[in-house]
Amino acid sequence: MFPLDSKTVERLAEVVVDMGGPYERKGYRLAELLAAAGWADPPEYDGSPRIPWLTEQLEERRENRADVERFLCRVCDPIEYDEGAVIADEFRAIVNEKLAPEGLVVTVVSGRPVVGRLGPDGKQPTFSEPADFRRRLEKLLADPVTIDMLMGRLEETRICESGGAYTMAVIGIGSIVEGLLLQLLLERDEELREKGFPNPRDPGRRNKPDRVTLQQMIDIAHGKDWIQLDATKFVHTVRDFRNFVHPRKELAEQPRFDQDSVMLCWAPVHALLNDLEENVPTIS
Repeated sequence: MFPLDSKTVERLAEVVVDMGGPYERKGYRLAELLAAAGWADPPEYDGSPRIPWLTEQLEERRENRADVERFLCRVCDPIEYDEGAVIADEFRAIVNEKLAPEGLVVTVVSGRPVVGRLGPDGKQPTFSEPADFRRRLEKLLADPVTIDMLMGRLEETRICESGGAYTMAVIGIGSIVEGLLLQLLLERDEELREKGFPNPRDPGRRNKPDRVTLQQMIDIAHGKDWIQLDATKFVHTVRDFRNFVHPRKELAEQPRFDQDSVMLCWAPVHALLNDLEENVPTIS
């Protein structure tokens, strides 16, 4: 559970430094790891003993669940290692041993590491809404009206999930992703803001923001290297579920959404936020 116990933090620092091991990290590599995890104002290594130094950095942010989750995901991310998934999986197995007493687990869903809670069986991970969602939105978006709207959508999604309206909860999660990406693209891309979005059917024309599709927004964000390919595929699943807002699609496919469906839709939102926070400059 969050915040992590101090002993867990120390054990994680030992794993990541890997003192004397085959994947030992030098001090500057530790600082690079924290920066790559998307930490705002990442610390510079000061030359002190590495395990105590990393423990101190994690302790200072142990109340910041989002930062800790991104750190854990980065340690277990194949992109962090020249050998890719082979080494990332080794680290993930050891990290999960240290996280087990906290009831937490780093799992890989559609190629992306995501932090979840251990289920009642101690094996199957469960996912819920991202922690500190408002604060994380405020680091990405400048418009307070949009942030308030997205938080309102989050509250309505909670109500739907708790009341058993799982189809509407899934649709709500998709609408949150849509609102986040649209505002982010408009704020961070002057050309899109002033000229509109490219028309997929006619490259010479532009569409107003109210005509752009979620699929196109996801692909544009990937094209900007804001989100990785695996996360892109992951979020497209949420987009497809969001489309059940159309009764014709529901009648044709007859989904049987339940609480597990909602849980599985939250996992891509975690991956999306992690990628955005790593690759898009945050607002001070």
